[in-house]
Amino acid sequence: MNLAICELDNGVTKVSLGGSLDVDGALKIDSEFTKIAQQKKDVLVDLSDVTFIASLGIRTLVAGAKATAINGGKLVLLNPRSNVERVLRRSHVDTVMPIIRDSTDLEAVFGV
Repeated sequence: MNLAICELDNGVTKVSLGGSLDVDGALKIDSEFTKIAQQKKDVLVDLSDVTFIASLGIRTLVAGAKATAINGGKLVLLNPRSNVERVLRRSHVDTVMPIIRDSTDLEAVFGV
């Protein structure tokens, strides 16, 4: 599991994940991901390169969403692959954090 961070011009922090967000992948990024979510207000998580997600990966994302909410912000998921999106929606993760297909929707979800 790979994690890359980029600060966007509008104050949103983009976190790009790549690989398998299974038990090993989630454990590998959990500490850094949580730290980002605790320190930033608005976080966009690019899931386009995530090939698989397991329950521990979902827990990592939900914990991040809760941390950003404490900061008065939100965590938004960007462009998950169809198999990953299906798991997220069946787990009702989309009720905790929005799932968007295109980064042009940032203004609508973050208000920036």
